[in-house]
Amino acid sequence: MRIIEKDHDGIGTILAFVLIPLSGFATDIYLPSLPDMANKLHATHAEVQLTIVFFLISYGISQLFIGSLLDSFGRFKITIVALLLFSIASFTIANAHSVYIIYLMRIIHGITVAAIVVGKRAYFVDIFSGEKLKHYTSLFSIVWSSAPIIAPFFGGYLQTAFGWESNFYLIGYFALIMLVLELIFGGESLKVYQKFHFKSIVQIYGNMIKTLSFSLGLIMLGLSNSMFMVYGMSGPFIIEHTFHDSAITTGYCSLALGVSLLLGGFLGKAMISYPFVKKLSIAIGIQFLITLAMILIPTAHTNLITMMAFAFSIHFIAGFVFNNYFSYCLGLFPKNAGIASGVTGGALYVITSILSYGIVSVIPAKSQESLGLSYMVLVVLSILTFMVIRKKTQVSAV
Repeated sequence: MRIIEKDHDGIGTILAFVLIPLSGFATDIYLPSLPDMANKLHATHAEVQLTIVFFLISYGISQLFIGSLLDSFGRFKITIVALLLFSIASFTIANAHSVYIIYLMRIIHGITVAAIVVGKRAYFVDIFSGEKLKHYTSLFSIVWSSAPIIAPFFGGYLQTAFGWESNFYLIGYFALIMLVLELIFGGESLKVYQKFHFKSIVQIYGNMIKTLSFSLGLIMLGLSNSMFMVYGMSGPFIIEHTFHDSAITTGYCSLALGVSLLLGGFLGKAMISYPFVKKLSIAIGIQFLITLAMILIPTAHTNLITMMAFAFSIHFIAGFVFNNYFSYCLGLFPKNAGIASGVTGGALYVITSILSYGIVSVIPAKSQESLGLSYMVLVVLSILTFMVIRKKTQVSAV
């Protein structure tokens, strides 16, 4: 087993940061292509939207267990195999003529991306410690936020110039390049291997899920993240079919909403010391009023600008709420921070996939009003969940 060389620490760190946003790139880059995919594959909106859902579910479930495999069998070999399989799946999608083949390849995408991303997060714990480790881990959310900002922007241009297949060719070649760089500069970062005990791992997961405050926090995370995903599934169809704009416009709109998510996260980090219940109550209340206004504006007065202005505000608050609850969930189990991180990340994507696809299936993407109604379902569920959390907090304080 080749151990990572000291001279390659710097390059290995750069490679790790480049791969961490892969989960977002694997989905966000082809959001502007959803309408064209539906047309070229002779599929319905719901059928192409399922390509996102299959990825989210497989990615989420895989995160729950992949960490244990990485601790038992090492990071390097699993990452190499995952990059190769991810690349093959990407090229297969680009040449597929059936949406069902794409479903299978997206499941492979989810599993392999989970192995890559979780392994690269673990890399920092393996290599660094103390203040240096805190410095690098504090950059994770910022680096992760780059995907929804950059990917749809490039995806819109690729879609317009070369078609939907070009997005998957791009991420396929990207994975191959990263594979070569890993083989040259990478190595095994894990120093102490652990025995794989499936039953004990499942028991720990079960105890966490049974903790009501943690489970409700996961639901709040899923509700916030579903707001981003509902737009990702509905927005391209509204922009390109209802407002008759191009895929490039869709890319710019997704870029703007990526920025709103990032800004909301920054505000959440800046206000981390403020009273938790009070700041979340105000944020969700404002989000409800904005969503209500989005729905009630007469259709004759709506256009791309009004829809995006409302979506920007709603996503900004969702980013704020997400940042606070992510810290909240991870802080509940300081002795099992690694497992809590895996459960949080895994459950988040499973909840998001179920909620977002369920909503877009019931409320078709047709207008600003339909998107507002989708948001409202999530906001109302957030209010109800938060009320339970608030009551639980008050009872615990007595």
